[in-house]
Amino acid sequence: MSAFDLTGRVALVTGGNGGIGLGMARGLAKAGCTIMVAGRNAEKNAAAVAELKALGADCDAMAVDVANEAACRAMPEAARARFGRLDVLVNNAGVAKGGRPQTLSLEDWNTVIQTNLTAVFLASQAAYPIMQAAGGGKIINIGSMYSLFGGAFTPAYSSSKGGLVQLTRSLAAAWAADNIQVNAILPGWIETDMTAGAKGTPFSDTIVARTPAARWGMADDFEGPAVFLASSASDFVTGASLPVDGGFAISG
Repeated sequence: MSAFDLTGRVALVTGGNGGIGLGMARGLAKAGCTIMVAGRNAEKNAAAVAELKALGADCDAMAVDVANEAACRAMPEAARARFGRLDVLVNNAGVAKGGRPQTLSLEDWNTVIQTNLTAVFLASQAAYPIMQAAGGGKIINIGSMYSLFGGAFTPAYSSSKGGLVQLTRSLAAAWAADNIQVNAILPGWIETDMTAGAKGTPFSDTIVARTPAARWGMADDFEGPAVFLASSASDFVTGASLPVDGGFAISG
């Protein structure tokens, strides 16, 4: 099991102060990783740091809005400066703004694309020289089941998450020679603040009925996938997109 040991490694997790991001951060922390949480809400950041420290992890946080280009570019170097290295970048921060294509505003479109796709490019680009100089690294991008499906009410979100899969493949192809593996995780329907409105509704029952695992996912379901993709266990895996959805994507 030593291939899954992250002792001595440092991970930067955007949106790591709640939901799927915090679930992944917990998994990384349990595997021995040092964690830098990046999130907009300082209060949530502090709570996440306290939780991760209770697991025995060395941890800190920075208040960052990844939609801000300068702040996004500065994150990886700030993490490296704080902990002396940066081995893993988890691009998890994201937003969703719904609406039919014919009514969705350009402002909402740009906000979603900037946060969910452009920020991933910027943070990865900034992390690249740090990881290259260190001899390698891991980048984990968080897509969605909408990376695979279209959504009548989610044109911007679906486009951003579909583009993220292609960005993941492109970065993987470009940086494999530098021993940097770039992969994506595609969450299904997961219990988070973003999906809270759907719980307890007929739509929720439809989701469970279509999911072979017959339940919604939980943040804890991302601990194992995050550790695998952040560790040397996945050194020969790059450009892949791993659904973590209880089988939702394979069910008709």
